[in-house]
Amino acid sequence: MSADLSPPVKGGTPTVIRVLVLATFVVILNETIMINAIPRLMADLNVTEVTAQWVSTAFMLTMAAIIPTTGWFLQRVSTRQAYAVAMGVFIAGTLLSALAPNFVVLLLGRIIQAGGTAVMMPLLMTTLMTVVAEQDRGRVMGNVTLAISVAPAMGPVISGLILQVASWRWLFVIMLPIAGIVTWLGLRQLENVGEPEAGAIDVLSVALAALGFGGLVYGLSKFHGGGYAVPSLIVAGGLLLIGAFVLRQLQLQRTGTPLLDLRVLLSGTYTKALVLMSVAFLAMLGSMILLPLYLQNLRHLSPLETGLLVMPGGLAMGLLGPTVGRLFDKFGGRALVIPGSIAITVALAGFTQISLTTPYWQLLALHSLLMVALAATFTPVFTLGLGALPMHLYSHGSSMLGTLQQVAAAFGTALVVTIMSARSTSLIDAGTDPTTAALDGMRLAFAVSAVLALVVIVMAVLLPNRAANPHGAPEVDEPKAPELAKS
Repeated sequence: MSADLSPPVKGGTPTVIRVLVLATFVVILNETIMINAIPRLMADLNVTEVTAQWVSTAFMLTMAAIIPTTGWFLQRVSTRQAYAVAMGVFIAGTLLSALAPNFVVLLLGRIIQAGGTAVMMPLLMTTLMTVVAEQDRGRVMGNVTLAISVAPAMGPVISGLILQVASWRWLFVIMLPIAGIVTWLGLRQLENVGEPEAGAIDVLSVALAALGFGGLVYGLSKFHGGGYAVPSLIVAGGLLLIGAFVLRQLQLQRTGTPLLDLRVLLSGTYTKALVLMSVAFLAMLGSMILLPLYLQNLRHLSPLETGLLVMPGGLAMGLLGPTVGRLFDKFGGRALVIPGSIAITVALAGFTQISLTTPYWQLLALHSLLMVALAATFTPVFTLGLGALPMHLYSHGSSMLGTLQQVAAAFGTALVVTIMSARSTSLIDAGTDPTTAALDGMRLAFAVSAVLALVVIVMAVLLPNRAANPHGAPEVDEPKAPELAKS
């Protein structure tokens, strides 16, 4: 999808965005729907808990490896082609997972599913920024927030209900007709946005991105096991390969064919939004790991009960999305992002006071505050960051944002689990009972998340109220050489 387009549409939400939001809801719902199925997989497929966890780890690794390539991919194919590929791959992975005779085939199906999911979110964001007028982007982005926030909240609850009465295979079987109908509707109604550009893919860049970002996420995920030497080496190797990837992209930018165009970082507004989103996502994912551990391991709630307790916060985050979007269009970003970032920090600080007798209504209130604060932050920051880029860099900006979200998710999970485990182990070694030690470890992990959230406040204060280029003029310098104009 090139930047050579007619002016953005003013007024209502374009059909192309409605279709892409619906499809994105389906694939993101699938991303979290396996959370409660681990015990069933262990019993039915005769695997250990560590092995069974790979249905989630492999999904995350695949997303981290593929998303850096989507900026290039979206510029080389039409909107309909990108949609057909994403949903076709997703459906193929879902079917393979439903029919999997063993764990290896199930894992392959999840990897294929992740390949389709990795394309959908950058496709949605890139298309939105291209076809929606600047004065309407907040409202439309708010509707997007509704979809991508409600889906993760509903995934564990839906899976808990299905697993009460059926096999884990039904998590995929039920998804198949839904994805099929969404794909059919999309191909009937979707229109191409812009024209694809010609350009060969750099195989070395693909390899460096896959091994670098995939290795980094994998290394961070290995910290859960307790050992630090091997994961640290894997992380270091991943960072070295990412460094080589960056150097390769800088080299390719001189010829106009980078896999991920790093000129997006020349925009100060985009870079600040990127840092804010990454740290906020890190803090959010850390809390999403800690709270279920606390509720299930220390308060002995079932997975379904845990899902029901955290669902109101996720629903509140999603349902407030359109309202936040309209407020952003009217007042700008700072009136939302600054209070939102402060509320994120307050909520995480509140979780540092949890005990074995904390009333459930307090936990519900803190979680809801966190989700509402994230809603007030994410929609304006997405819109400000991508809106500060020239149109030809939208796809690359979306891809970089998606990539760093995967890295932040892995880093946030590794950080809180490592801190919690280290603190708990040291207290147990000192003679503290395991329950008290685990609780203290969780409090410390929440405290670290709250401290990290202070970075979110700083970035929020530094962000402008609106993007510097309200009519699509580039905040970063447009490349002047004809061969660079296509990058």
